[in-house]
Formats: sequence, C-alpha cells, structure tokens
Amino acid sequence: MRIGVCVSARQLVPEVTGLDFLEGTVPEVLCPLEPESAFADRLATVKSMPLPMEAANRLFPRQLKTTGPDVDRQALDRYIATACRRAERIGIKVIVFGAGGSRNVPEGFDHREALGQLADHLGRWGLMAQRAGLVIVLEPLHRNETNIINSVSEAAELARQVDQANIRILADTYHMGKENEGVEGIIASGAGLLCHVHCADPAGRVPLGFGPADHRPYFRALKDICYDARVSIEAVWQDFPAQLPAAVAALRRQIDSA
Repeated sequence: MRIGVCVSARQLVPEVTGLDFLEGTVPEVLCPLEPESAFADRLATVKSMPLPMEAANRLFPRQLKTTGPDVDRQALDRYIATACRRAERIGIKVIVFGAGGSRNVPEGFDHREALGQLADHLGRWGLMAQRAGLVIVLEPLHRNETNIINSVSEAAELARQVDQANIRILADTYHMGKENEGVEGIIASGAGLLCHVHCADPAGRVPLGFGPADHRPYFRALKDICYDARVSIEAVWQDFPAQLPAAVAALRRQIDSA
C-alpha cells in the first residue's frame, strides 16, 4: 500500500521516508468556481511540491447542494467538468466525494429521492471522470457529518447501482470507527470497488499512533481483498512537520503488522 497525507496546497511538506503522495482539496487546488488564472497559480504551487498530488477530497462546498429541492444539475456538472479537466492537468487520479454539507438531505425531503439524486449525479460524473482518466470515489461519513451514506456497505450499494467503471468507493477508518463499523463492508466490496482509503484515530481525529486506536483489523481486511492502492492520513495536527514522520511510521507499522 502507498501512503499519502492530506495537505493544504501551500503547506510545507518535509521529506519523510515512506511518504509516497499528497492529497489536496478540490475547492483549494482545483478551484472549480474560480477562473483559469487562479488555477494557474495553484498548478504552479502543486508542481513545486516535493511529492505528486494524486488525490483531492472535499469535492463540493456546502452551498452547492447535491440533494434536496435546490439542486442545480447544470451548475454541478459545470463544476465537475472543470474539476476533472484541471485534475487531469495536475495528475490527480482520485477525487473524493465526501462533502457532507453538500449532500446532507434537507429536513422533510424524501431520503430515497435523495439517494436517487446522488445516483443520477454519479452516473453523469462517471463519464466525465473517465474522459479525464480519473476515478470519483464516494466517501461514507459518520452521522454527525451527514445524514446519507454513513457506511462502506451503503456506499458500495449505491456505486453498484450506478454501475460506472469510474465511480468507486472509499473506506475511512476514522468514520468507520466513529460508526463502530466492522470490516464486513470492506470484505464485501472487494478491491475492485474500493479504491481509496483515509485513516485517522476516532479520538480527536489525530493521526494513527497519536491516539489509542488499533486499526490493524481494517488493514488486515484490506490485505484480505488484495488492496494495494493509496492510504491517506486525513488528520488534525498539532505540529504537522514535527508529527508527520512519526505518523507515517506508525501507519506503516499498523499496515505491516496487520
């Protein structure tokens, strides 16, 4: 498995043994709501970083709704088309659709209809992702962050319904821990459907190794399905440059000993 870390586009990233890639955010790095001149600045910054940026998360800002009565399909599609086009220029291979505020189902809106909206979106966006040579992964989030798609199994069910080669899912050990979710969703999804991983300790969302969590059962399950792709540390840091080497080493120990 390849280890990465979620960073700001302007964050100083020290050279750390065992760190393979970086993961930014869509609004900051790809800035789909901003003009090309703004992206040119981000592109130059990313290209100057010490490791390749291979993934981007936080797909939508809160105000750009993907469920409910106020969805603007044309605006969403313009946003995704721009994000995919710019991601291809950077070399990003995975875009993470978490965006809990964007997809949160408004009170009184039918949950099944909201799931249908998400399936419809992903069906359109999978074709855009394919043209850009990347994958959009649906991220389950715990219930305090969103009220729809809270488990790996739910994400897998929706992705199978969409049935697009460039729509896949993510497993996040932080959210899984918050939901007390076991490894069954990982096993049932398989490496063909699950193609990105985030991790952090559920206690304070600190990096693994800085809290009590033992996530080796999750990594054992990933090994059981022959998952050998990216694992990103998505955590809250007290001192990013100082903590990063120990965090990468702790994550590698949990993976290797799983």
